[in-house]
Amino acid sequence: MTELPVPASPIGRQRQMEVMRQLVDDLSAGRGKAVLVEGEPGIGKTTLLRAVTTYSRAAGVQAVWALCDELSQAFPLLPLLEALSSRAGVSGTDHQRIAEMLRADPGVGTRTDVIPAAAEQMRDLIQSLCASSPVLLVVDDLQWADPATVMTLGRLIRGVDQLPLLLVGLTRPVPRRDDLLALRRAVEPNLLKLTHLDADAVGEFVTQLVEGTPGAHLMDLAASAGGNPLYLTELVDVLARKGTLIRTEDLVEAPEETTPTSLSAAISDRLQFLSAPAREVLRVAALLGLDFSVRELAVVSGRRLADLLPILDEAILTGVVVEDGTEMAFRHPLIRECLYNSMPVPVRAAWHRDAARALSEDGAPAERVARQLRPTIVQGHRPAPVDAWVVNWLASCAPQLVGQAPKVAIPMLRWALDGTPAEAPLHDVLACRLADALFRVGDPAGAAEVATSALVNVTRPEILVDLHWTLTQCNAVAGKFQESLELLSSALQAPGLRGANRARLLVLVARAQFALGHLDLAGPATDEALATGTEAGDRWSMGWALFVQTILYGVKGESQRALPLYERALAVAEGDPSLIDLRLLLQINQANAFGVLDRYDEAILVAQKVRESADRAGNAFRRAQAQSMLGELLFESGRWDDALVEIDLALNVSKNPTTDSAQHAFAATIQLHRGDASSDRNLRAAERYFGKEEARMCRAFAIAKSLHMERDEKLDSALEVLLKGLADVPDKEETVDLLADAVRLAIAIGDEHNAKSITEHAVAMGTDSPVPHRRAVAAHCLSLLNNDPAGLLEAANSYRAAGRPLPRAQALEAAALVLAERGDMAEARNLFTDAYALYSKLGAEWDLARTQATFRQFGIRRGPRVRHAQARRGWEALTPTENRVAGMVAQGMSNPQIADKLFLSRRTVQTHVSHILAKLELQSRTDIAREASQRDLTHVVS
Repeated sequence: MTELPVPASPIGRQRQMEVMRQLVDDLSAGRGKAVLVEGEPGIGKTTLLRAVTTYSRAAGVQAVWALCDELSQAFPLLPLLEALSSRAGVSGTDHQRIAEMLRADPGVGTRTDVIPAAAEQMRDLIQSLCASSPVLLVVDDLQWADPATVMTLGRLIRGVDQLPLLLVGLTRPVPRRDDLLALRRAVEPNLLKLTHLDADAVGEFVTQLVEGTPGAHLMDLAASAGGNPLYLTELVDVLARKGTLIRTEDLVEAPEETTPTSLSAAISDRLQFLSAPAREVLRVAALLGLDFSVRELAVVSGRRLADLLPILDEAILTGVVVEDGTEMAFRHPLIRECLYNSMPVPVRAAWHRDAARALSEDGAPAERVARQLRPTIVQGHRPAPVDAWVVNWLASCAPQLVGQAPKVAIPMLRWALDGTPAEAPLHDVLACRLADALFRVGDPAGAAEVATSALVNVTRPEILVDLHWTLTQCNAVAGKFQESLELLSSALQAPGLRGANRARLLVLVARAQFALGHLDLAGPATDEALATGTEAGDRWSMGWALFVQTILYGVKGESQRALPLYERALAVAEGDPSLIDLRLLLQINQANAFGVLDRYDEAILVAQKVRESADRAGNAFRRAQAQSMLGELLFESGRWDDALVEIDLALNVSKNPTTDSAQHAFAATIQLHRGDASSDRNLRAAERYFGKEEARMCRAFAIAKSLHMERDEKLDSALEVLLKGLADVPDKEETVDLLADAVRLAIAIGDEHNAKSITEHAVAMGTDSPVPHRRAVAAHCLSLLNNDPAGLLEAANSYRAAGRPLPRAQALEAAALVLAERGDMAEARNLFTDAYALYSKLGAEWDLARTQATFRQFGIRRGPRVRHAQARRGWEALTPTENRVAGMVAQGMSNPQIADKLFLSRRTVQTHVSHILAKLELQSRTDIAREASQRDLTHVVS
C-alpha cells in the first residue's frame, strides 16, 4: 500500500508504537510473532501500521500489505494473491499455480477441494518469502477476510515462532465470526486495542491539522468527535473547505454558531466538494470494492482512460482516493461505504449487474464477474429475471466457480435455473452444476433432490452420467446403495447410451455392488466396464474399473495380485486432468497394499509422495487420506515418534469422523504402551464414533480399547472387545493384527474354545502365506496355544522380516516366559533382553514395567547396557528425525527445503521444529543454529 506521510509515532499511540518497534526488532533477530490490532473504524489502525512499516523497512524488513473488502470475502485468498502478485522474492510460478488451482474446473464427482490445498500452498509461498529476509505481513480490514485467508493466517500463526515473520491483522471489533474469534484466541497475548484519543492527544492532533493553536470553540467541536482521528480529520477538513476557520496569528478558531456534525455527514460534506462527474465515477468505483484498477473502472463506467485521469486527479487532491501500487484505493473504507450506501438498493443492484456484464464481455476472470453478480442476489430483494447472458455465462463458467467458491455459485445457479425452462438446452447443464455444488458444500440431500429432478428430463448422455455420479455419491452418504443400484440399472436401459457413457455407468454399478458386499456381482460388472471402456478408448472408465478390481483383490486378501493392476491403472490415468483424483486414490491404496505385504519402505515412500501430490492438486480429501495412511504405516513399522507427529497432522486436516477416530485410536495405543496419561483423551475421542452401539468396530479402536481394558486388569472385557472386532471388521486382512492378542487373552482367562477357534483361523490365513506377518501371526497363535518356545521364536523371526517390532517383542517375551517357567534361565534371559531392547526402542514404558515385574520372580532383571528411560529435555530427547531436522535448520535450510530433502510434508517439518524448540527450550530457528554449531551433526544430516 502506498504510504502517506506519517509521524514516526502517531499521536496518542506511543505505547502501541513502542510495542510494535520491539516486535520488529525481534523480527530482525529471527523471532516471529502474530499481533492483532483492534479498534473501531477511523481509530487509527492503518496509520499506526504505516508508521510501523516505515520503521520496519529501515530495519531491512520487507513489508507486504494485504487489503480485504466486503465484496471479496466470498472468494478465497484474493487479498493475499493480490498483495503478493508483483512482490520481489515471490516465485511467479508458485503464485500463478495457486491462482490457476483456484480457477480450474475440478470436474463433477471428483473429491478435489482446492481451497484448503491452495491455502496450504499460500502458506508455503509466504514461508518461502521469509527465507530471503524478515517479512512484515499486514492484513487490513481483517473482518472482511474470506475463510481461506483466515485459514492461511491461522496456519502461519501456529508456526510463526519458527519464521522471521511478523503477522499483523487489523480488524474492527465486529462482526465476530467464529473463525476470527479463533484467530483472536491464538494471538490473545498480543492483542493491541486502540481506544479513543485522550484530551491531550486530541489537542495535539487538532493542532497538527490546523497548523496552529486551536481555539476554545474549535476544541469543543473536536470533543464531539469522541477521540476518533478520522472523525477529527473530516470535521476539521469540512470547516477548512467551507472557509469557516478563523486564523488570528497562531490561534485558529471556529465560529460560535458552528455545530457538531456526524462522521457520515462530515464525509458526505467532503464528497460535495467533488464535481458531479467525479461523484458519478466514484460511485462506480465503489461498486468495484475498496481498491480498484483503472482499467476495470474504465470498462464498467464506459469512459475512456483519458477522460478518467482528470477525475481521478480531482479525487486524489480531495483526499477521497489514494494510489495503491498499480491500483487505486479509497482513502478509508468509510468513504467508500458512504458512496456505496448513497445509491438506492434497486439502483445499486442494477448497476452491479451492468458492471458484471461489462466485465464479462471484457473477458474478466470469473471471480471478478461473480463479485458483481453476487450483490444483485443477496441484497435482500428478489432478483430481477435472469438475463440470457447470465445463463450463458454461468453455463460456461460454473465449473470453475463451483470449484473455487461453491457457496457463491449455488444462489447464482438457482437464480439461473429458476428462470430457465426445463426444456431449454442449458437447463440440464445448470442443474448438473448445481447438484455438484450442493454436494461439495455438504448438502447431499439438496444435491440428490436437484439431480433426481433433472434426471426426469435429461437427454444428453454425458449429463446423464454426471448427474448419476453426483446422485450415487449422495446415496452413498445416506447408505442407499440398493437405491443407487436400481437407478443405475434403469439408466443403462436408456436409448443411445453406449461406449464411454455406458462404461462409466457400469463402473458406478460395480462400486454399488461392492458397497453392498456383492463381490460375486461386482467382479463381472467391473470386467464389463473395463471391456466397454477399453473398446471406446475411454481412459476415465478404464481407470476406475481397474481401481475397483484392485479393491476386490484387496478384500480377498490377494494384495500381491493387485500390484500390477495399480501400475496399469496409474498408466491409464497419467496426464489426464479429469483423473487426478483417481491417481491419488490409486496411490493411497497402493501404499496400503505395500504395507499389507510388509514392504514398509515402499509403502511409506508412496504415502509421502501421494500426500505431496494431493497438495499440489488441491485435493484436501485425498491429502487427509494419505496423511492418515502414513500415520498407520509408521505405527505398524514401529516408528512411533514419527507416527504421532503424522497422526496429529492428520487430525488437523481430516474431516472424516471414521478416519479421525481411527487416528485417535492409533495414538491412544502408542500412548497406552508408553504409559502416557493422554491416552485417555485420545481413546475418548475414538469412542465418540466407535463407541456407539450401532457402529462397526475397526481394527485400530479394537486394539486400543482392548489394551486399555488389559491395563486396567479387565482381561474378560479386553477379549470381548477383540472378539467384536473380529466379527465386525469386513476386511479379513484388517483382523490379522487382532488374532495373537485375542489368543493370549483367551488363554489367560481359561477360554479354551476361543483360543482354539481363533488359532485355527490364524493358521488357515497364514501358514502358507507369502506375507511374513501373516506367517508370524499363525506361528504366534499356534505356539501360544501349545506353549511352544521354538514356534514363538519362529514367529519373532517372521515379525522381524515383516518389519514389525511390537509383535516381535511380544513373541520374544512369550518365548522367554515359557523357557523361564521350564527352568532354562540362560536362554530366557537372552530373549528377555532382546524383548526389553525392542520395547525400549519403542519407548513402551508400560510394557517395560510389566515385563520387569513378570520376570523379576525368576531372578531375571534388565542388563546394564539396555537403554531404558528416554530424556525429556535437551539434545538427548530428540528423536532421530528431529536430530536430522535440527541439523538442516542449522545449515540454514527452510522448512520447504527440509521437507523436499526428507520426503516429509512441510507441516510435518514445522511440527518437528516446534518439538525441537520445546525440547531444547529455545525460541527461534536462529537459536537452534547457534546451539547446533557447538555439536557435530554432520553424520545426522547425511
